[in-house]
Amino acid sequence: MKELKVGLLGIGTVGGGTYTVITRNQSEIARRIGGNIRIVQVADRNLELARQITGGQVNVTDDAFAVVNNPEVDVVVELIGGYTIAKELVLKAIANGKHVVTANKALLAVHGNEIFKAAAEKGVIVAFEAAVAGGIPIIKALREGLSANKIEWVAGIINGTTNFILTEMRDKGLAFADVLKEAQRLGYAEADPTFDVEGIDAAHKLTIMASIAFGTPMQFEQAYTEGITKLTSQDIRYAQELGYRIKLLGISKKTEAGVELRVHPTLIPEKRLIANVDGAMNAVVVKGDAVGPTLYYGAGAGAEPTASAVVADLVDIARLQGTSAEQRVAFLGYQLDQQQALPVLPIADVHSGYYLRLRASDKPGVMADVTKILADLKISIDAMLQKEPEEGEAEADIIILTHTTQEKIMDAAIAKIEALPAIDGALTKIRLETLSR
Repeated sequence: MKELKVGLLGIGTVGGGTYTVITRNQSEIARRIGGNIRIVQVADRNLELARQITGGQVNVTDDAFAVVNNPEVDVVVELIGGYTIAKELVLKAIANGKHVVTANKALLAVHGNEIFKAAAEKGVIVAFEAAVAGGIPIIKALREGLSANKIEWVAGIINGTTNFILTEMRDKGLAFADVLKEAQRLGYAEADPTFDVEGIDAAHKLTIMASIAFGTPMQFEQAYTEGITKLTSQDIRYAQELGYRIKLLGISKKTEAGVELRVHPTLIPEKRLIANVDGAMNAVVVKGDAVGPTLYYGAGAGAEPTASAVVADLVDIARLQGTSAEQRVAFLGYQLDQQQALPVLPIADVHSGYYLRLRASDKPGVMADVTKILADLKISIDAMLQKEPEEGEAEADIIILTHTTQEKIMDAAIAKIEALPAIDGALTKIRLETLSR
């Protein structure tokens, strides 16, 4: 096998990890593929950092286009991130006949359809294991390991920042804002944490997984996204009293009406393995018709865990570089001309169980009014907590768990409940998934 020559765009956290892993494990990699993988050029705006990490062993430049236009480079590894310059670089690399490895979930979720079409026309590989769940090989599992199955649903904790925050809120009883500051201090959260805490990062990753699972084009713009900023430690505590934990889940299901594509806080029974994934770790459950539920767990971010996935993609390319495009696994598991443009269901049409918390006057008849509204709309109650009023207060919390119903029906019930004279303010609504079938 000829040596695989790599051009690296970005040598920050993941890029530095990639360089380290390739250098440290060079002999182990060579034993697996019968040849070498070598980084021959690195582009980064911080030339001093690039020279420091590479020890002067590699050509460095601050011009990323010099790498994608370098005739010696066989594979471009894009670790810059973002939607704009990264897209230009990836498309230029493809146009130049180079394979691409990327960890850029935002780029693929938004522009993946265009990128994969261009790569197919040029006959080059675009590999992206590191784009979802860091070091967990979930892309390979969905695309190859489970290829005998009809995938029924995918549900995952795919953002370590939010999982760390929710774990701390539960364990320490702290408010969201306080834990966010701690997460930023520890480096788990960015100075601007919007993409993480509002669920956008998770929606990017879910879009990619859903496309592979169900053979559909990328449809990020159709994803429903709800973050964790409004969650309270009080709700986390009540959920725990009822035997549940709250996680930010990305959920995609294939139904007769279309595909669900949604990210939001979710109650999960605490007996489920995924409910016990804490800290900054990630986990994904995939339900196939033949295999049943399978769980994939590990580090979803970090220099070397993510680099592990990047280098694994390079190993695959090294093995496949002499093969024709027809012999390779399709980018998204299904041949591009076999993708089905299934509709994404609006959140109002989704079916789920629900956690409701309402603040009600402590007087007779309130619960009867609430339960009648639910019964009239054929919403079945699964469990209930009624708290005693705090000393000196005339109102108390009532917590209700419901069986599965359609979201728009639940919203109609909530509007009626909030209109009751005994109800103070807006209800809190959190979706509930059992992940058992």
